[in-house]
Amino acid sequence: MSTPSPQRVVSLLPSATEIVYALGAADRLVGVTFECDHPAAARSDHAVVVGGSDTTGLTPREIDAQVRARAAAGEDLYTLHEGALRGLDPDLVLTQDLCRVCALPSDVVDDALAHLGCSADVLALDPASLDDVLDTVLTVGAALGEAARAEAVVAGLRDRLRAVADAVAGRDRPRVVVVEWVDPPFAAGHWVPDLVGAAGGLEVLGTPGGRSVTTGWAEVVAARPDVVLVAPCGYHLDAAVEQAQEVVRALAAAGAPDVAVWAVDADGLVVRPGPRLVDGVEAFARILHPQALGAPEAAAARRVR
Repeated sequence: MSTPSPQRVVSLLPSATEIVYALGAADRLVGVTFECDHPAAARSDHAVVVGGSDTTGLTPREIDAQVRARAAAGEDLYTLHEGALRGLDPDLVLTQDLCRVCALPSDVVDDALAHLGCSADVLALDPASLDDVLDTVLTVGAALGEAARAEAVVAGLRDRLRAVADAVAGRDRPRVVVVEWVDPPFAAGHWVPDLVGAAGGLEVLGTPGGRSVTTGWAEVVAARPDVVLVAPCGYHLDAAVEQAQEVVRALAAAGAPDVAVWAVDADGLVVRPGPRLVDGVEAFARILHPQALGAPEAAAARRVR
């Protein structure tokens, strides 16, 4: 006898929320996080069950200090609203273990569900590469009983990746550094170097499949990038532009006054492991190879220098 598909789904990840929408299962989504802003209706149509610290007005340096202090104290950065979760009575919770800075880890969710006496399944999504992200779509599709829809979505995403690969084939691959945080600077890891590679570039400082790590502006300059892409985690394009202007000044002080610097909509296109990473590949490819693909869309990226 087949297991019934879950009908009451809570997503504790913005990327998982996007995947559920892409699979046409938004009607089964009952709870989301305060960061779930795509599609725009995600927060207004569903209960918010996870909150976080208000960092409005804080600089990247102050946010980094706050995160490090709370991590050192063993404190979680997010708050699970157990009362809201109890009232939703979910049968599937989508979460992660990849990064405690990005979302609640699954062990916290397991403990909360046990405390509430809730028997929901918990599915942790922990991709490390671009291929892993696409497989995550298939995993969520299988969990929702939407395997065929998930396969169609992934096939469409892979078709778009092939189109980019064909457009940039045989062209020189610019040297790229993706800055995922600006103060202190972090070199991007996980799937981000894959995005650069798929876009026809060569990430020269980040670690494919590994964690994002702190670095210094001297190290960025020593990597000899042709392009620096500023994609600060937690920020969309306008804020990324402001931070990219700081990067321009930092690079000039470190001895690289002429390297091209672009700001990118990080939360929309780069740091959330969902279907829009393919939009990110397309945006990167337009930055690196405009002669082949045209300029990036104004809402995706902006050149700062």
